[in-house]
Amino acid sequence: MTFKNIPSHIAVIMDGNGRWAKKRNLARIYGHIEGIKSLKSVIKTAIKYKIKYLTVYAFSSENWQRPPEEVVSLMELLDEYIKIELPYLIKNKIELQFIGNIEKIPEKSKSALLDAVQKTKNLGGLILTLALSYGSREEILNAVSKIAESIEKGDVKVKDISGEYFSSCLYTAGVPDPDLLIRTSGEYRLSNFLLYQTAYTELYFTRTLWPDFRGKNLVAAMKNYEKRIRRFGKTHI
Repeated sequence: MTFKNIPSHIAVIMDGNGRWAKKRNLARIYGHIEGIKSLKSVIKTAIKYKIKYLTVYAFSSENWQRPPEEVVSLMELLDEYIKIELPYLIKNKIELQFIGNIEKIPEKSKSALLDAVQKTKNLGGLILTLALSYGSREEILNAVSKIAESIEKGDVKVKDISGEYFSSCLYTAGVPDPDLLIRTSGEYRLSNFLLYQTAYTELYFTRTLWPDFRGKNLVAAMKNYEKRIRRFGKTHI
């Protein structure tokens, strides 16, 4: 499969792990485990098609409200995933990054994450960003607070606040806005994910539950994206 128009940045809301497990009378954690296989397949396909940025919604700020045993299992799974996959990331020159408030993440998992980020820094390949303990509203409020402090200190003037400056204060500073956002499981909402960054992002919704989503499904989303005409508010000629 060849494409004339490849999205530079793909964002994914990986939804449906719990429902996948429930349909099979399994504990929810098994849906998350199967979901990791989907992530691996998507990463492999992204590399194949030379996608530059892949950002995945791994754990939202609201997910802390889930049952404690599920949260603990998810954090352990995160720690295990990072340690097992680190050699693969390095071998394939994948740069691991994260966005979100990781101060809430258990020390063991946070340490593994920061270590992997450091060891994959500047490898030059796909930039894989994990949104962890992430909430877009919190991100925007943090950016506003940061700008207000800069104005208060006299480091910047109100008239100098531009869209570019505001973007530089977000967690995603330095990363271009997503060209394509995919949400699995049949839900049609952004769920507090990259609200500012997706102003002109093309949205793709599929009923496929995340644990069933594989590389071929990513290709299908990219085929759909290729048909889109992106106007960015302008008149198409």
